[in-house]
Amino acid sequence: MQGGGEEGQTEAEFSLPVPVPRELRARLVRLRGTAAEGEGGEVLAVFADLSRERAIERTRSDFIANVSHELRTPLSALIGFIETLRGPAAEDAEARARFLAIMAGEAERMNRLIGDLLALSRIEAEEHVPPAKEIDIKSVLSAATQPFELRFAQNEARLIPDIAQDLPALRADPDQITQIVHNLLDNALKYGRPRGGTVRLAARPSVFRGRPGVLLSVEDDGPGIPKKDLPRLTERFYRVDKGRSRAQGGTGLGLAIVKHIVNRHRGQLRIESEEGRFTRVEIWLPADDGGSPAREEGPAS
Repeated sequence: MQGGGEEGQTEAEFSLPVPVPRELRARLVRLRGTAAEGEGGEVLAVFADLSRERAIERTRSDFIANVSHELRTPLSALIGFIETLRGPAAEDAEARARFLAIMAGEAERMNRLIGDLLALSRIEAEEHVPPAKEIDIKSVLSAATQPFELRFAQNEARLIPDIAQDLPALRADPDQITQIVHNLLDNALKYGRPRGGTVRLAARPSVFRGRPGVLLSVEDDGPGIPKKDLPRLTERFYRVDKGRSRAQGGTGLGLAIVKHIVNRHRGQLRIESEEGRFTRVEIWLPADDGGSPAREEGPAS
């Protein structure tokens, strides 16, 4: 608890751990004319909830620290290899080729991170403005999967699309829906079964809390995710397995981007997983008012 204040008033900050953690500021002001000093009297108590403000401060601080760390690691590697190439390996053609390949990988890693940071910034800036364009979700999903055909073949994996034909029209940003699909398929390939796995991309009409929409899901048959990690998967830079994520080229921002896109579309996001069996990400998106009726239930809240 922190205290202080001007003459005639006392101010203190304190935390309440239950039922929901809160950080509060209390200001106690002695009302004039109610009693002589030291003899009691009336006191006005004013409470301010600082929880959101403090959470934003912590998030900003953590974000800066994480970005600095994520950029410093590959940058340090680049600096080290440059110094080596200027010195001991200057005339070593084999070492030079090997080091340049590693440097290219580290530079690409930084490029992906900066790209994801810029994407996240753009999405957050327009998150309060819902999309106004009507799209054909079937066409968007079909186009979004095409760039992954080669990657699935290289991983000896199968992508099984299950797209219903009677999907309602959506008011959505086609580029952001494409980004959702890309991020989810990318995660399924990176963190699902290493080789020979199966990834299912499904979309069907759905009703959530009485509203028609589309339920989009991506499911892999990989090792799954521990239950304790599920609530934190959409946090920026959160990784279940930090070593594996970095080795796979992950930035730790993919699901954070998905979350903010879903928020902008006034949708719902749910992640389910069972260790040793599967991981499934479900996204419900509301239909346009003029869309066709849906028949199935959406994700649980």
